[in-house]
Amino acid sequence: MIRKFHTKSVDETEKVASMLAMELNASEPVIIAMYGDLGVGKTAFVRGLASVLAPKTRIKSPTYTIVNEHNGEKIPLYHFDMYRIEDEDELYSIGFFDYVQKGICVIEWSENISELIPKDAYRITIERTENENERIITIEETDK
Repeated sequence: MIRKFHTKSVDETEKVASMLAMELNASEPVIIAMYGDLGVGKTAFVRGLASVLAPKTRIKSPTYTIVNEHNGEKIPLYHFDMYRIEDEDELYSIGFFDYVQKGICVIEWSENISELIPKDAYRITIERTENENERIITIEETDK
C-alpha cells in the first residue's frame, strides 16, 4: 500500500508520523527506512513517531552518534543516521543487526544501506515542494 500526504508545516509532518505510529504493532520489531535530502524533515518525522512510541524522549539527529536509543512504552525505539556509513562492516560494528531484531528502528539516510533494508520495511520518502515549508510524504508498506 502507498499513501501520500502533503504537509504545510513541521507540525503537520509530525502529525503524519504520529498517525503512522498509532497504526504500528508497537510490541514487535519494525523497520522504518527514511529517504530524503538534507533538511527535508526526517528528524521531525521521527519526533512525530516518538510522540506516540516513546513520549518522554527528546529526539535529536543521531548524525555523530549513528544511533540514539529511546525507551519506548512497549519496545525500544532506535533512531539511526546512516549518512556516514560506508559499508556493511560498519553496521556490524555498531550492532545494527542486533537492534533490528529487538526494537522499532527508524533509519535516516537509508539510501546508503538500501541493499540491506528488508523488503517488509516501511519506506518513508520526504520531498520538498516549491514552497519552502511544504513537503510530500510518501509512506510505502508491504503486506506483512
